Amino acid sequence: MERVEGVSQKSLTKVLRQLERDGLITRVVFAEVPPRVEYAITELALEMLELVHPLWRWAATNVAKFQAAHAGYDLWHEAA
Repeated sequence: MERVEGVSQKSLTKVLRQLERDGLITRVVFAEVPPRVEYAITELALEMLELVHPLWRWAATNVAKFQAAHAGYDLWHEAA
């Protein structure tokens, strides 16, 4: 939790449970004091990441083009 800034415990729990339900992560609870929970990525998630990573890399490479398009659009529509 301390590694995820700006996200409430409730929101984080909801997302983690959905990822677990989708089969993208596993959750292991350790009966310790204080209780400890560990999450791990599944093979299904690794498969998905292999497909999504090239798209993410493309989007990150072209961020300046998106920003330029936004600026041009906003300028055009403000003038209209």
